[in-house]
Amino acid sequence: MDFESLKAWLTLENIMSLIQEYRALGPLPGILLIVIEAFLPFLPLFLFVMANANAFGLWLGFLYSWLGACFGAFLVFMLIRKYGQKRIFTFLSKHPKVRKLMDWVERNGFGPLFLLLCFPFTPSAIVNIVAGLSKIRTAQYMLAVCIGKMVMIFTMSFIGYDIRSLITQPYRTVLVFIIILILWFVGKRIEGRMNKAMENDHNDEIDRNKDKEKRRSSNEN
Repeated sequence: MDFESLKAWLTLENIMSLIQEYRALGPLPGILLIVIEAFLPFLPLFLFVMANANAFGLWLGFLYSWLGACFGAFLVFMLIRKYGQKRIFTFLSKHPKVRKLMDWVERNGFGPLFLLLCFPFTPSAIVNIVAGLSKIRTAQYMLAVCIGKMVMIFTMSFIGYDIRSLITQPYRTVLVFIIILILWFVGKRIEGRMNKAMENDHNDEIDRNKDKEKRRSSNEN
């Protein structure tokens, strides 16, 4: 199947038929579709999420899509983190724009990443690759991924499951924005605690090194 044939085949009906065909495997097909999209970003994520919401219901469909999105992002991030310094990726890390984005990710941490990952049209694959090449902590990045993807996937699921309610029941749209703000605030608080814990550990290590130096000096005297 060539690219054009694949593009023509990728419709909501065909994807739902595929999920139903392998329904005996439970949620696995719906999750795997989202994981595959993390490696092949030209695939239509919105259609996959919409198919899950219609095949499994809004909440289960959202859950399966969210799990797939987080797991896919984690796999891409860890592969780039492990092999990012190999020759195949060297040109990426040396590219001025990529280098600038890497520095931005390292400098700003959770907040901007969360906002980027909230939006369906953000090129998540690029964000995963750049984050993997950067020095951002895995826990910090995955916090932004899990919460940001939660917002994005729920918004997609909600729209795909009942798009008319956005017009007929605008309070639901307002509710989505409120949830985004709450999740952003919670994520920032968690990141603050993580940074404080790491700073305390760093200070404790400095104190231990100072004590060692003092004991060493005393023994030498």
